[in-house]
Amino acid sequence: MIAPDPIAFAFFGREVRWYGILIASALIIGLLISIKRSKKYGIDPDVILDFFLFMMPAVVIGARLYYVAFNFSDYAAHPAEIIATWHGGLAIHGGIIAGVIVAVILCRVKKVHFLSLADTVIPGLPLGQAIGRWGNFINQEAYGGQTNLPWAITVNDAVLGTIRVHPTFLYESIWDLLVFGFLFFYESKLKKVDGELLFVYLGLYSIGRFFIEGLRTDSLMFLGLRTAQLISLALIVVAVFGLTYLRKNENKFPNSLK
Repeated sequence: MIAPDPIAFAFFGREVRWYGILIASALIIGLLISIKRSKKYGIDPDVILDFFLFMMPAVVIGARLYYVAFNFSDYAAHPAEIIATWHGGLAIHGGIIAGVIVAVILCRVKKVHFLSLADTVIPGLPLGQAIGRWGNFINQEAYGGQTNLPWAITVNDAVLGTIRVHPTFLYESIWDLLVFGFLFFYESKLKKVDGELLFVYLGLYSIGRFFIEGLRTDSLMFLGLRTAQLISLALIVVAVFGLTYLRKNENKFPNSLK
């Protein structure tokens, strides 16, 4: 499997890259899914539109700042690259943090219950991630170590040259699709109160990300440890405690699906 040209086309002399197209497509699909789900949760579709209006730039900025922060020495030497998101370098954990901040603020302003909004929009997130990961493939980034497995992809590594490696983007894309499907199953069969989908997503995504991250060769590092694995472990703990707390105190929280 060989990656196509990262540039999709040129428009009035400006390059339009597949990475940006995929990210934009993922956000639009997430918006449409959330609007369709908003009635089920008793949320005005205009609130969803407002959320995405503020969330979309915030997520890109948050994902970029997170990535730059853990590669600061490289970007300090090439500051012009900080804004070059079209070259790749968006960390999903930074985007999640930014999205949560926007949601909390919006819910306070609009008088909407945060957990209800979260469960409305969360299913679209793993689907968007599954789509966005293909941008890593096209940019030849976020791949794993060398392998001769039949599904290996060919990349041009800056040090090792042309090599065959684990398609970790594909592993995560498949995992995200499975999480996406499971959230709907959980919602219809197991959910008790609003907020559960948020914690189920955080737990399942983090489990997959922890193991897949271990295969990657370009992980962001903190004190010699893989940042994404540390965050994943923390989020798994948050998910377990969050679900446990909701179930033990379900009378205190809304259930929009009753």
